[in-house]
Amino acid sequence: MTWWSELVESEPEFAERVRSRFAVRKHGTMATVRRDGSPRISGTEFGFSAGQVRLGCMAGSVKAQDLRRDPRVALHCPTEDASEQDPSGWPGDAKISGVAHEESPGEDGSHRFRVELTAVVLTRVGDPPDHLLIESWHPGRGLVRRLRR
Repeated sequence: MTWWSELVESEPEFAERVRSRFAVRKHGTMATVRRDGSPRISGTEFGFSAGQVRLGCMAGSVKAQDLRRDPRVALHCPTEDASEQDPSGWPGDAKISGVAHEESPGEDGSHRFRVELTAVVLTRVGDPPDHLLIESWHPGRGLVRRLRR
């Protein structure tokens, strides 16, 4: 299993840039798998603490039911638009894919999960701003950078 702390240890600068994209606002987007196999997209809050990516769900929520049945999850940072005057100033877009592991419930019965990492991706405008820079990190493979024009 690979946790956030391992990414921080192996690629601290990349991990900090990803974490900062998730910190721009309180709510991001989470994708889970419904009972019928179709995707479910939900707004949610996530955090980074004690070397883990953590998320919570209200007691009995459909998001929690999805994760208990099929723990695959994808998280997307809050999105910020690029300035029309300076598209190169777009701060980028971060995504985390993984497997949710349920922890002890909260006192109110809420569900708490920590996310085992399977992929972390950061996309941003390159320098010069004529391409995208896509950085992806996978356990066992490390950090890879690609340009897309």
